[in-house]
Amino acid sequence: MTEAKITELLPLPDDWRRALAVVAHPDDLEYGCSAAVAAWTDAGRDVAYVLATRGEAGIDTLPPAVCGPLREREQRASAAVVGVTAVEFLGHRDGVIEYGPALRRDIAAAIRRHRPELVVTLNHRDTWGGVVWNTPDHVAVGRATLDAAADAGNRWIFPELVDQGLEPWNGVRWVAVAGSSNATHAVDATPGLERAVRSLLEHRSYLEALTDQDPETYVRDFLAETTTATGKRFGGRPAVSFELFGR
Repeated sequence: MTEAKITELLPLPDDWRRALAVVAHPDDLEYGCSAAVAAWTDAGRDVAYVLATRGEAGIDTLPPAVCGPLREREQRASAAVVGVTAVEFLGHRDGVIEYGPALRRDIAAAIRRHRPELVVTLNHRDTWGGVVWNTPDHVAVGRATLDAAADAGNRWIFPELVDQGLEPWNGVRWVAVAGSSNATHAVDATPGLERAVRSLLEHRSYLEALTDQDPETYVRDFLAETTTATGKRFGGRPAVSFELFGR
């Protein structure tokens, strides 16, 4: 029996200056692609984060009124580790984000504010490529981000944004989806991997509620496993993968 051919991942395009990452919760980016973000900011690129929620429903032992502000603080500290200082929260309710015009409008407004060439989001499909079911929040935000990349350039879809001083932005060239089972491209994780570890470790309250393992051991093992597995399709280098959609 012959082994199935491993399809190589292509390098993610790097001829851009500004990126905007849009996800549902604090820690979504740290579990998926902060090693890539560290490499981008090292290269002098501007990266901003937009989170639909504050992750207030993420820790069973903490009520949302306590959990939300705590996770917001941890997210800002986490972003700073990889060189990101612009972090916004849209205020949607954790766990019950609804896909629809309101979410698309909020994300389109963020795209108009930040004017990125690259937009990054998380897996918008029903599963993680097998039998592991994705969460409704991830699906809603990922799908809305793909749609909002086009909405941001059309002044007639959300005309109230122009009234708010947010002129259309047609400059999004790609949307890169992290955590996709249909990955097409990758970024070398080696230069940013240690900072990715420290970035995820900033979500200590969440990690301590999630696992009985030592947080650092858990984080290092998780990121090493995922980047090494991706690297098998990227010349043997630890890597972060993306499914790339062009516009």
